[in-house]
Amino acid sequence: MAVPACDVAIVGAGPYGLATAAHLRADDRLETRVFGVPMSFWTDRMPVGMLLRSPYVACNIADPENALTLDAYQAANGNGVVPPVPLDRFVDYGRWVQRQVAPDVDSRWVSTVERENGGFRLALADGETVTARRVVLAAGIGPFARLPEIFRALPPSLASHSSDHRDLGVFAGKKVLVVGGGQSALESGALLHEAGAEVEVAVREERIYFLRRVPWMHHLGPITWLMFAPAEVGPAGVSRIVSAPGLYRKLPRSLQDKWGVRSIRPAGAAWLVSRLEGVPVQTGLAVAAASAAGDRVRVELSDGSSRVVDHVLLATGFEVDIARYGFLTPELLGEIDRVGGYPRLSGTFETSVPGLYCVGAPAAWSFGPLMRFVAGTEFAAPTVARGILARRRSDRAA
Repeated sequence: MAVPACDVAIVGAGPYGLATAAHLRADDRLETRVFGVPMSFWTDRMPVGMLLRSPYVACNIADPENALTLDAYQAANGNGVVPPVPLDRFVDYGRWVQRQVAPDVDSRWVSTVERENGGFRLALADGETVTARRVVLAAGIGPFARLPEIFRALPPSLASHSSDHRDLGVFAGKKVLVVGGGQSALESGALLHEAGAEVEVAVREERIYFLRRVPWMHHLGPITWLMFAPAEVGPAGVSRIVSAPGLYRKLPRSLQDKWGVRSIRPAGAAWLVSRLEGVPVQTGLAVAAASAAGDRVRVELSDGSSRVVDHVLLATGFEVDIARYGFLTPELLGEIDRVGGYPRLSGTFETSVPGLYCVGAPAAWSFGPLMRFVAGTEFAAPTVARGILARRRSDRAA
């Protein structure tokens, strides 16, 4: 038997789901329910000891009164947060936000979302169903882990995605090859080294990019403000445009695509440089082939050399494809207008299916690369809330 209908069901209880809940629940005319385990991706899929690459000011989960910032969390709990923000502190902060905005979060997983009677029907993991007039997808990037074809025939014991591991200490004393050149690859290399693994990092690009390697550019007062938005997503100048998603989506598509790629190219935080001392980082080196060699892995590289290692850690990023959200029925998925794996969204984050909204990384094609970062909650959450309230008023007037 279905429980009473709610106005909005939010699928996901990470930063985007919580920020959206905060803005929707600011209006007591809406009954909003949140489903998911709070901050689960960050607790289950990110490595112990990780530090967030985003600047401190870009790690706030948005709320209408700007009262649930990291500063407010520290003042309320006495938990000091020294940038770069440690993963464990960010998770605790996110759970603190959840207790303020969604203390009644339903931690059951949503197994199915389908259309029903002009609204939506959600089936939960335990078989119970919920009906909602509108649904906001804030389900994160967990299902989108990118595994290069070369490694797909290997078992997880030999090759795995970086997001498959909570504790890299399990590789202590092992020989590990990390594939990738971004923050995840470089930080994984540092964490593995610090955990006692024999690690090497293979970077396909000819060089490694580190953020904030030119300090003087960030001490020019108003000039720096004009060049870099607080979230620091994107290069000088472009960063300011990226930080205004409403404007970004109005740019010519060719420019959006060009700047989008430039803004999220693989790069590491400057504070990783010292931690990578003693870690071999090979640039201009791609993997040509990989095969099992007993209980180890033989990797053939593009320079003709090979390695035999205990494990290959694939820090190869995420590839958005909402078809991998297993809870979307084929019928509903078929109604969503998509570009590649991204839903094409309206100016209020609504998909082509009326009443179905999508926030976070899947919104990046429509609103730019800021949507891949926590800082994007400051734009996405209030915009979705305004759109849902406007649609509610329109429905009632009809």
